[in-house]
Amino acid sequence: MKFTAAILCLLAGGANAFSPTGFVPNKSGLMVPGSAQEESTSQLITRPNMVAGGAERVAGQEYYEGAPIGPPPDLPSLLLHNRIVYIGMPLVPAVTELVIAELLYLNYESSDPITMYINSSGTTTANGQAVGFETEAFAIADVMKYVRPPVHTVALGQAFGAAAMLLSQGKRGYRFALPNATILLNQPRSQARGQASDIAIKAREVANNRRTTCELIASACGKPVETVMQDCSRVKYLQPHEAVEYGLIDEVIDNGAKNLPVKPSFMSQLTQ
Repeated sequence: MKFTAAILCLLAGGANAFSPTGFVPNKSGLMVPGSAQEESTSQLITRPNMVAGGAERVAGQEYYEGAPIGPPPDLPSLLLHNRIVYIGMPLVPAVTELVIAELLYLNYESSDPITMYINSSGTTTANGQAVGFETEAFAIADVMKYVRPPVHTVALGQAFGAAAMLLSQGKRGYRFALPNATILLNQPRSQARGQASDIAIKAREVANNRRTTCELIASACGKPVETVMQDCSRVKYLQPHEAVEYGLIDEVIDNGAKNLPVKPSFMSQLTQ
């Protein structure tokens, strides 16, 4: 009789009757320590942090007089918002990836013109050391022609080698240079190492890249390919007015007010 009564008590107590001391069932039926259950419950029930005006404060967000404050937007984002792409480094894969991504984004956002500022030594450093491949510049040039919006190019500082080729790929009539910019035409540098057969294969590829670069420049300048290849066989520096005569750019601009927006649109939005 006592045994039957004990069985009935266990059945009436359910799963809790078999639970060890200090353990309780959670929502899924698993036995967990009571302290863990209390912590999970306290995390779900949090007291909102209120600010002036009754607004709820977001975790980690700072407010001043009820208005959220924080660091200013990064400059590349502000430039991208105004459809400006800036190339300020040699054409290495990371730079090419960013420039192409920006061009593709602006292509699907609007059909308004894109302004590309170029201050780059191309696929080499300032002292002539090769750091990238001409295919990086070819990728950017192809995307410049692929996107629907016209791409306006502006040279400032330096546009050497492959960067000069990109400068010439802007829309006709909208290829500019600032007064003190320097433009350089040269031929690709080989980075071949290893056996003689490997060097020969790489040399053929460099020659093909050289011809492709010269064909792009010749098409943009309206010159014969042989003339451009001869000019690129040795280093050829061009001052802005010489680049206009060569056909590489269309105009030297002293004041951007004539062709470029003076006041970026994000300034008006920040003052609202």
